[in-house]
Formats: sequence, structure tokens, C-alpha cells
Amino acid sequence: MASHRPALDPRDVAPVSRSGYPEPYRSRVLPREKRALGEVFGLTRIGINRTTLPPGKESSMCHWHTHEDEFVFVLEGELVLRSGAGEQRLTAGMCAGFAAGVADGHQLINRSDRPAVYLEISNRDAEDEAHYTDPEVDLAFSPPHARGRFTRRDGSAV
Repeated sequence: MASHRPALDPRDVAPVSRSGYPEPYRSRVLPREKRALGEVFGLTRIGINRTTLPPGKESSMCHWHTHEDEFVFVLEGELVLRSGAGEQRLTAGMCAGFAAGVADGHQLINRSDRPAVYLEISNRDAEDEAHYTDPEVDLAFSPPHARGRFTRRDGSAV
């Protein structure tokens, strides 16, 4: 049976492979494919991406959000979830959630030899800030003085 609006096959959504991270962080996450499923349906309060992460790549730098909840659901492959609790292996059918405002950095890493596919879902909040928890990652995202942009932790430009 063919799908039609409001349903579709997510593989039919054009993938994008870009990142707002400045170097040297950008090359740690790219190339990756994100299919912005929420945008296809015109959703404005939640974001949903179907993401394919190649072997050796990271989903993001280890971070937490002030105003956005995040949820990930692994569809295919295997990922390592890195958080304050340590490392956990996530396989197809497993999921993880991260509440807004909890200062526990998290990231996904593909240490396997094949691509991993997962859904990432979050609310969209214009007041959100992302804080990066690894000492060597000198970034902040969307601080009050630089909404929608990356800065260094001290607020200076990257």
C-alpha cells in the first residue's frame, strides 16, 4: 500500500548533511544524514529527525539543554550513549530521554562498523540554551546575548 499525506516513508524525505558547529567539532559529526520529518509535516512545536550516523561519528558534542526535552529511539544498528552515568550500548529498539534543565551532558557515538539510524525528537523553545560538558569543548549555544549562535563558554565569538 502506498503512503500519502499525512503519512509518508521517511526515506523519501531529502537528507541533509550539515552542522552549525565550528571546526574542529564539525568534522566529528559530519558526514551524517538528517531527515527533518517534523518540518515536512509543518510541525512547529516539536522537532523530529531521522538521523543516520556513520561509523566513527558522534551525534553532537556532549551537551544538555535548558528548555528542551530530548528523546532518541534507535531504529537500526548500535550506538554508545555517553552521559554522566557513563557509557551504555544502545541497539535497535532501545531508547533514551533527557529532561530539559538537567545538567547531565549526553551524546551518541557510533563505534560500530556500520551506520546507525535513530529518531531524535525534541520540543522547540526559543529560550533554549545548550551547554557543553567536555572540558576540551569550549562552546555554548544560544546564550542570552547571542540567540541562535555558538559562542565560547566565556561569551566571546568562536
